[in-house]
Amino acid sequence: MQTNFCNRTRREFLWQTGAGFTGLAMTGLLAQDGFFAQEPVRTGANPLAPREPHFPGKAKSVIFLFMYGGPSQVDTFDYKPNMYAMDGRTVNVRTFGRGGHRNQGRIIGPKWRFKQYGQCGKYVSSLFPQLATCVDDIGFIHSMIADSPIHGSAMLQMNTGKILSGSPCLGSWVNYGLGTVNQNLPGFCVMLDQSGGPISGAKNWTSGYMPASYQGTILRPTGQPILDLHRPEGTTDAMQRRMLDTLGAFNREHETPRAHNSNLAARIASYELAYRMQSNAEDAVDVNQETEETKRLYGYDQPQTQDFARKCMLARRLVERGVRFIQIYSGGNHNDANWDAHGDLVYNHNLHAGRTDRPIAGLIKDLKRRGLLDETLIVWGGEFGRQPTAEYAVGTGRDHNAYGFTMWAAGGGIKGGVSIGATDELGAEAVEDRYHVKNLHATILSLMGFDPDRLSYFYGGLDQKLVGVEGAEPIAKLMA
Repeated sequence: MQTNFCNRTRREFLWQTGAGFTGLAMTGLLAQDGFFAQEPVRTGANPLAPREPHFPGKAKSVIFLFMYGGPSQVDTFDYKPNMYAMDGRTVNVRTFGRGGHRNQGRIIGPKWRFKQYGQCGKYVSSLFPQLATCVDDIGFIHSMIADSPIHGSAMLQMNTGKILSGSPCLGSWVNYGLGTVNQNLPGFCVMLDQSGGPISGAKNWTSGYMPASYQGTILRPTGQPILDLHRPEGTTDAMQRRMLDTLGAFNREHETPRAHNSNLAARIASYELAYRMQSNAEDAVDVNQETEETKRLYGYDQPQTQDFARKCMLARRLVERGVRFIQIYSGGNHNDANWDAHGDLVYNHNLHAGRTDRPIAGLIKDLKRRGLLDETLIVWGGEFGRQPTAEYAVGTGRDHNAYGFTMWAAGGGIKGGVSIGATDELGAEAVEDRYHVKNLHATILSLMGFDPDRLSYFYGGLDQKLVGVEGAEPIAKLMA
């Protein structure tokens, strides 16, 4: 069954035909044949009301674990045994990072040892001893490519599909397409690193040209979960209810002669959502309800892992409550607060892997034992990877690398225990089954039940799509 957000509307068709008399006549004929669907967001309707996908999806929710800064693939999951002996050797290799284009560099051999794990025999670095025990549930992509080696534009592309700002994020597309089954919580939640947010800030969870209802909501793992959520002092529930009802009546009166104003409908719905969240958001983030055994599983009992453990536990609690898209950032935007290892690679990756390894493994294991992993898609990765060569004349720092890097996914229709694609012998460039960021986005949409080439939003005279007008194929080898 075709859905109302993937077909052309009368307004869109008139735009495309110039609204001339010929276009009007054609509009009438096609309308009789059922060519048109209703507006993507109907006047007066809740923009986040549940909707049917194109086909039954394998996943119902997505948890995107964003390792901001760019983890080094050859030091984590892309095993290159020959590089150990090449450490310090100058070789000819094409690289492009913040230092510009280079054709030669000094090899930095992997700084951690790899071992095989699981029935699949996957090689994993000693940086991730806990996550390594989950490899049979994980599908690794070793041949990811992106268009930019610069943090700001690369992050925007990983989040929105575009290197320029102004487009809706992946989480916005998922909520636009599916709505949310929990009308008491946001459909798209974002949790930032303890050191702060990433570069470009809210552009990474914006709804772009879509109504604001689809943008990400910052969720604070401690204290008040959402700022300004509590009602003003001295205001009772009955008083607030009367105020919202009166405001809603005025808004609906204002809306009636302004058909097709999806932004107005979104604003009306947002007031009601904020009201309902007052009694639901705090319960959702209360990890004190978890057992001590569960807290230990995530590493909540250890200072190093406690912060990220709390966020991973919250992600599972949000999934249980029907939230569609949750994004958790590891790394903030200053100095060594993220995975951007330009200086001391060993210190940097030990720090960030040490903070995230056990919580992520705990998340996978907890979802699995609760029967939720099969319907929850977990995605791990940064905006790009890192080069096999040193950035400076001395030291172990690696520059950015968008030519070939590793990401992985688990649950929600992913084929576990597989590794697809490959980089060259140095991990510098993808050479086998190269997959663009758009292919990853297409895969996520497909697992959620969408044809990525049909999920569109009319804006600026075009049927805009997350995967762009040229489209993209899902990564079939990654999907069960």
